[in-house]
Amino acid sequence: MTRSLDSFKCRTELQVDGKTYTIFDLKAAERNGLSGVSRLPMSLKVLLENLLRYEDGNTVTADDIKAIAKWVEDKKSDREIAYRPARVLMQDFTGVPAVVDLAAMRDATESLGADPKKINPLVEVDLVIDHSVMVDHFGTPSAFKQNVELEYARNGERYQFLRWGQSAFNNFRVVPPGTGICHQVNLEYLAQTVWTREVDGELQAFPDTLVGTDSHTTMVNGLAVLGWGVGGIEAEAAMLGQPISMLIPEVIGFKLHGKLPEGTTATDLVLTVTQMLRKKGVVGKFVEFYGAGLSALSLEDCATIANMAPEYGATCGFFPVDDDTIRYLTSTGREQHRINLVKEYSKLQGMYRTDETEDPVFTDTLELDLSTVVPSLAGPKRPQDRVALTDAASAFKDAVVGIKGGAKSKAPETAAAGGDARYMAEGAQADQSAYPGHVVEGEEYTLSDGDVVIAAITSCTNTSNPSVLIAAGLVAKKAHEKGLKVKPWVKTSLAPGSQVVTDYLAKVGLQEHLDAMGFDLVGYGCTTCIGNSGPLPEKISKTINENDLVACSVLSGNRNFEGRVNPDVRANYLASPPLVVAYALLGTMTKNITTESLGKDKDGNDVFLKDIWPTSQEVAEMVRTAITREMFDTRYADVFKGDENWQAVKVSGGLTYDWPLSSTYVRNPPYFEGMGMEPEPIEDIEDARILALFQDSITTDHISPAGSIKPSSPAGTYLSEHQVGVKDFNSYGARRGNHEVMMRGTFANIRIKNQMVKGVEGGVTYHQPDGAEMPIYDAAMKYQDEGVDLVVFAGKEYGTGSSRDWAAKGTRLLGVKAVIAESFERIHRSNLVGMGVLPLVFTGGDTWESLGITGKEQVSIPGLADLKPRQTITATVTYEDGSTKDIELLVRIDTADELAYYNNGGILHYVLRGLAKDSAAAA
Repeated sequence: MTRSLDSFKCRTELQVDGKTYTIFDLKAAERNGLSGVSRLPMSLKVLLENLLRYEDGNTVTADDIKAIAKWVEDKKSDREIAYRPARVLMQDFTGVPAVVDLAAMRDATESLGADPKKINPLVEVDLVIDHSVMVDHFGTPSAFKQNVELEYARNGERYQFLRWGQSAFNNFRVVPPGTGICHQVNLEYLAQTVWTREVDGELQAFPDTLVGTDSHTTMVNGLAVLGWGVGGIEAEAAMLGQPISMLIPEVIGFKLHGKLPEGTTATDLVLTVTQMLRKKGVVGKFVEFYGAGLSALSLEDCATIANMAPEYGATCGFFPVDDDTIRYLTSTGREQHRINLVKEYSKLQGMYRTDETEDPVFTDTLELDLSTVVPSLAGPKRPQDRVALTDAASAFKDAVVGIKGGAKSKAPETAAAGGDARYMAEGAQADQSAYPGHVVEGEEYTLSDGDVVIAAITSCTNTSNPSVLIAAGLVAKKAHEKGLKVKPWVKTSLAPGSQVVTDYLAKVGLQEHLDAMGFDLVGYGCTTCIGNSGPLPEKISKTINENDLVACSVLSGNRNFEGRVNPDVRANYLASPPLVVAYALLGTMTKNITTESLGKDKDGNDVFLKDIWPTSQEVAEMVRTAITREMFDTRYADVFKGDENWQAVKVSGGLTYDWPLSSTYVRNPPYFEGMGMEPEPIEDIEDARILALFQDSITTDHISPAGSIKPSSPAGTYLSEHQVGVKDFNSYGARRGNHEVMMRGTFANIRIKNQMVKGVEGGVTYHQPDGAEMPIYDAAMKYQDEGVDLVVFAGKEYGTGSSRDWAAKGTRLLGVKAVIAESFERIHRSNLVGMGVLPLVFTGGDTWESLGITGKEQVSIPGLADLKPRQTITATVTYEDGSTKDIELLVRIDTADELAYYNNGGILHYVLRGLAKDSAAAA
């Protein structure tokens, strides 16, 4: 970077332990023209420091910096700024395609006559392999070893590619499989709260910031690290030195006071916060937590809340530095000098919170008395649908009517899972009062609607928090000592977020009780929450499908969208880890867990939840006993080395990757084929056909599933044609390095409902004008052969959920030119622009339904070569009878940089052309 212009005379030095750092002093900037910035939210102080440090008169100007100061008066801004995070974090599902793109960019750079060495991360990048382990084996001491062996057998090609990337690219590190979940590894080890870097011969200190290719990157906000999820394509641009173009955000202050009551957990708190903020409406905004109530929460509790920012819709959920930040950095093994630097730097910059800290200025606020939080679940299909634990059974009875009244499935994805027999005709009613049992072949028990068939302690949200994991262990201990047993139809699993978790559970003697309840270690990684729950036992799956049962899962995760956890499970509930254990004992969602017996003790007496629920004091005392700094020092001493399996992975290739032609995991994507040094003009959309009509809350899981691949689906057919056996299909998530699989999986979720094809679930559509019904992929390919453009219509919150770039990449590769929706979730809108797909929003209260659109229409959108950010354009809909209607649409290309990306055909094309031109000029 070039030396900052320092218009506000704030460049100064900070000495800590005899070491000198260059910093950009916010208090000095306030004295020198930025009046009032000490009243900014802490999160905006981080953005302000970033702009001061990168002021160059071009990408960051003095007026950009003044706009942050003006925010204090207006509490919002329409100013676009260029933000440069310090580093990038990836997990392997989203990271593999990002590295594939970088490898493809090296090939393309070479084709353009430029130096492929130019394609190299310019900031630190860490990729944590955490999304590939699946729960094939469970409930036995050997489950972990067996699952690891299967993981390496399935993912050998991907791991070879990542080992090549680790050696081929600068500033790129890989944390091997079996270490933990990327967000927990980030929290426990990678994040530093204050980052340091040598720049032009001087050592700079500044706030630790990042973007990540997983939406739950926000978890590290609990450590006062500003970070959020972006799509892989945006992360790649950040890696390659491109600033993130963003509007100065609104910041919603969330004030906490009081303390949690006895019997509640951090999970109950986060589900309450999620519901409140989703109702408030914080999409695209920062949320910052403040108030004396923060002192009643541990940093791990704060990280649990921050993790769920995607679920409440915010860009981030930020917590400032305070005394507990210092406690956490110390206990997790950070160097003492770093800890001293964090304390000194944060206090100097006015970023250190105490209970006496004056409340910052916020755009808007809401507050919560922690003492009002009650034990809760969220489900059956959205994280924000919180239900009090006392009401969970009655709420399920209401929910089952809607679930069973859903559409029949005619999608090719569902054939292997029981086909149409799994679903009732649209409008069918379920009996809310009786759940008849159905015999399971060879077993003495029956299965009914509402039975819990998966109970999983999983996901970064909770496994980073010792209080809820110790609580789960104590519930298991008390249950085991009383002689209780988990119901035999429940698939149980424990997948911690780091190896430290099993260390402390074993140290205090709780792991043996979890094992006795079936919660043996199955792997370190994001398992059930990402859809890697593995298959249910065959006889249980058969009973569910043959009898159209609404089976349930209870998981300690953050995502419970339709079709995500397991194809056999239609109702999914988020819960604290101790409640996961308790529901495994109860075995059903149809009983009130707070009042009904969990089973009989050794003397034949009923045991209730209150009998095995630990007190807050029990949990706190055991947490203090369980965890030591030495555990973190030991586990992270050689974190990039990996076990013998990782060390045995072969590395091949040089500056560019030697793409193996036989690979079905990693293939050279077609994005840059035929690309010239200058972009082609954008063409208007003329007489486009409608590929799909969707209603509200279509998630990125709906658009680009991560779970299992069905043999009869287009992706399954492709793999079979390439001699891949069904047992080796793995998952969509694991095959994200192969565009052929992923474009076939686009809009292929077994629960997606294309409203063009009424009463049907799955990725099907009608090809027009002949009206033939076929898989969406097949229709898209037929339209491409015919030279026909495509559009997609949707309702509100299109693209909610994971920061899944394949939801945009697949859309682009299917030939979709524009998505027209009532509203977009933040990351997916950005991803669409980044892939050259135009996001458009209805105006004037229009919806595709109010316009009478059925899918038989054609759509024309002129003027695309001369677009401006957020302008209104006119589209023409031509109906089947030949009549037309003009509709006004808002262009959701929000900034000038985004417009440049769109005009180049995508952000990667824009970056690649710039780097190629720089290389050619240097030559």
